[in-house]
Amino acid sequence: MTPDESDFWFLPLGGTGEIGMNMNLYGHNGRWLMVDCGVTFESATDVDGEAMPQSSAHVQMADPQFISDRKDSLDGLVITHAHEDHIGAVPYLWEKLRCPIYTTAYTAEILRRKLGEAGLTKKVKVFIVEPASTHNIGPFKVSWVKLTHSIPEPFALVISTPVGKVFHTADWKLDAGPVVGDPYQQQDYAELAELNIDAMVCDSTNADVPGWSVSEVTLYKGLKHHVDQAKGRVVVTCFGSNIARLKTLATIAKASGRHLGLLGRSLINTHSAAKRVGLWDSIETFVDPHHLAYLPRNNVLLVATGSQGEPRTALNRLSQNSFRDLQLDPGDTVIFSSKVIPGNEAAIESLIERLKGMQIDVITVDNSAFEIHASGHPAMEELKAMYGWVKPRCAIPVHGEFHHLRANARVAKSVGILEQLEGKNGDMYYISPVAGIRRNAVKTGRLGLVKDKLKKLF
Repeated sequence: MTPDESDFWFLPLGGTGEIGMNMNLYGHNGRWLMVDCGVTFESATDVDGEAMPQSSAHVQMADPQFISDRKDSLDGLVITHAHEDHIGAVPYLWEKLRCPIYTTAYTAEILRRKLGEAGLTKKVKVFIVEPASTHNIGPFKVSWVKLTHSIPEPFALVISTPVGKVFHTADWKLDAGPVVGDPYQQQDYAELAELNIDAMVCDSTNADVPGWSVSEVTLYKGLKHHVDQAKGRVVVTCFGSNIARLKTLATIAKASGRHLGLLGRSLINTHSAAKRVGLWDSIETFVDPHHLAYLPRNNVLLVATGSQGEPRTALNRLSQNSFRDLQLDPGDTVIFSSKVIPGNEAAIESLIERLKGMQIDVITVDNSAFEIHASGHPAMEELKAMYGWVKPRCAIPVHGEFHHLRANARVAKSVGILEQLEGKNGDMYYISPVAGIRRNAVKTGRLGLVKDKLKKLF
């Protein structure tokens, strides 16, 4: 199965029909380009992907068999941003791919740390690209397009060949106040209409959510209100990769006269990476965790991993009085600056019940009168706006379960996109010379990490 010089194909191996473990291929003239290489975590794992008892495969990823059989035709891997579901499988799968990697500075820093842990630093060639730059990777001309999302340096891609052009959005939202990084610019996307984009391969995560997503900058008011109202310690739990949320909380700590502490390996690692590449210019008020128990309770603001109830994270250990450096006391406050990821409901409910049993005040998005969390994905009105600016000939919804993909296709149709191709992992999407789908063109499956070795799951 090889594309010829008149073909431009899109083949998702992971992340279409599901949320997580994104792995996408583009094919043209006998060559392939991979976009993203991510993981998903079993519910019986912690935020860092460490196995819990009874977990058969704590880290899972798309099976790359199709492209590993053709790795001599794989010209490169582009990583759009540093979320685990886009970057996390690289250390496990690179030996099967053995291609150069292209990404921007912050994502490269996160990747460098992962490759170092896997002993691959000297083996993998990583090209750091500048924002808004263009690179030729085999027969593919790839242009990086700035976005806003819930992590530093998220980028979309315009992938061009002599026979067609794709706008691959990866994860995005339209945020006029992202806190870290530049606000979105409508002109960046409106200019793409002049390119006559054949297909827009688009994030569908919140395609069934009406309206417009909340801007990151608006969360300061609600989070500060709850911190100001708290009498004892405050613990805020959020996704560890969200440097913008951490910056907001650092500003609140200073304004509230509280010392800021970070609890959790992934949170500390992402802050360190942001600082290393110059993305952290906020105040430095972090307190060594060993000293936190000695500070007055009403002078402490902690940011902790564990918003999804993961067993070995900092918040879970605090809820069981098993955190080495600190114990919570009755009257302390825990704020969930996060949403519930489907599948984690039971774990989060158990975590909250344990905290309440300790007489901790628990604040969530459901009981807060103020906004305390912002999604990183586009709701319906943002999708409409983007489709209207880019004006692709065809919409290809990805990054979502089937009901998300269908909702995205409906939005595209509602604003005049003439064709919508709905499919799943393993379907071959034909972009040129004629749009269409070949169902079940490629066998797909999952690999799992079991006792530090990859195992085919299905």
